[in-house]
Amino acid sequence: MAGVIVIFDFDKTIIDCDSDNWVVDGMGATALFEELLPTMPWNNLMDRMMSELHSQGKTIEDIADCLRTAPLHPQIISAIKTAHALGCELRIVSDANYFFIETILKHHGLLDYFSEINTNPGFVDEEGKLRIQPYHDFFNSASHGCTNPCPPNMCKGLIIKRIQDAMLSDAKKRIIYLGDGKGDYCPSLKLGEGDFMMPRKNYPVWELITSNPLLLKAEIHGWSDAEELEKVLLKLINIILSADKKTPELLSMDWKFQPVSRLPHEAFPQVLRVPN
Repeated sequence: MAGVIVIFDFDKTIIDCDSDNWVVDGMGATALFEELLPTMPWNNLMDRMMSELHSQGKTIEDIADCLRTAPLHPQIISAIKTAHALGCELRIVSDANYFFIETILKHHGLLDYFSEINTNPGFVDEEGKLRIQPYHDFFNSASHGCTNPCPPNMCKGLIIKRIQDAMLSDAKKRIIYLGDGKGDYCPSLKLGEGDFMMPRKNYPVWELITSNPLLLKAEIHGWSDAEELEKVLLKLINIILSADKKTPELLSMDWKFQPVSRLPHEAFPQVLRVPN
């Protein structure tokens, strides 16, 4: 396994939309969503919206059908498959939810490329209703202690810290982190020297980072669209692999991708681990 961990945000990074908004709009619930938005946190609101859709007779399959139409550019698919073929470990850290992410990745044949998915739990209850819960329960416990613009239900910086702690036995491993939103700023500050941050240009995390880039220890490499994401990501992977004297000759870009087998996983966990 190469010494590269590539961590993706999901909404507006892997898919080119916000999956919550995509479902709300696609299911005709935009007006109710906007009415309730000022009254509760986003994560709670999405759980409420799933209850409302259920009460209107919308099924889990209706929601899944909507998710399968979410835009995912072919070059994002290519970037994911190439990074995996080069031996990188791929993970997701997202403030979406497990049901949405799993449904979309399965539809595009990408789920098996990721070893771990860190996101808000999403599961179908005994009534056949989709429930969405917070990843971190900061509502009923002490604050996570940072002053960064993290949503109340998820601090991605804490997730990155956990990943880094698990990497202590292998100091050669490097992280490449891709994201777009305010919630991706906290983890960018956790990255160290030798790591790379890939913020989406002219999105909230880009604005936060470029306002004071010296706060980051990681190198900053922006991207604006799927084509640039693929180009920059694969360039950085090759830089890391080329610096590793133990790395054999790199794979060509026309590698024929074969997804690895994935063992059954626990239903709807906060962290999805996919053993190879």
